[in-house]
Amino acid sequence: MPSPDALIRATMHRLAARLGHGLAEAAAEVAVIAQDAPERLRREWDLFQDEVRAEAERLDSDGQEPSDPAQPAGPVGDVDPQQQIDGLRARVAELSRLMEETP
Repeated sequence: MPSPDALIRATMHRLAARLGHGLAEAAAEVAVIAQDAPERLRREWDLFQDEVRAEAERLDSDGQEPSDPAQPAGPVGDVDPQQQIDGLRARVAELSRLMEETP
């Protein structure tokens, strides 16, 4: 059986090796993310611009502005709140799907 001193040194060596390996993996992941970041930002920027254009077209056709930018414009009394919630959930799901597709 190894001595307690040898066990402690062996434990320290193995922890250092595992942590070093973990840090190398983390650094590699960060490098991959950094490489993909410009493309992802470009796609998000393009998506944002498309949303702004669509909103501008909708405002032009409706001739009115929403009182709260987070809420869609339109007659609030005519829209069922559950439909609004369902629409928002669908939009969040679509955005999540787009984010997950990003390599």
